[in-house]
Amino acid sequence: MPMEQGPQAQSARKLRHILDPGSSLCREDVVWALDYIKKKVADEDSALAELSQPRLLKNYRGFAEAAMSLLASPRTGPLEADRLRGMLREALHGLERQG
Repeated sequence: MPMEQGPQAQSARKLRHILDPGSSLCREDVVWALDYIKKKVADEDSALAELSQPRLLKNYRGFAEAAMSLLASPRTGPLEADRLRGMLREALHGLERQG
């Protein structure tokens, strides 16, 4: 199917990789995820309209914490990678259906 190879499928694959605790996580992955979220917000993705205000605040907190974490420490060891994944999971909640 052609849709399986489209941009949405590629983004979903990339997000699954980033959020997979068994995968390595590099700075570029986190930056990619933050940019993905930024684009969803800028495009006023319809998924955002379905989220409650308290949920949106939790998403924002996860986004901000992940971004600040990158600024504070450019390196991501295993413990920091787990923390970043948790922050990104929080920030992505409701924006992308995780398979």
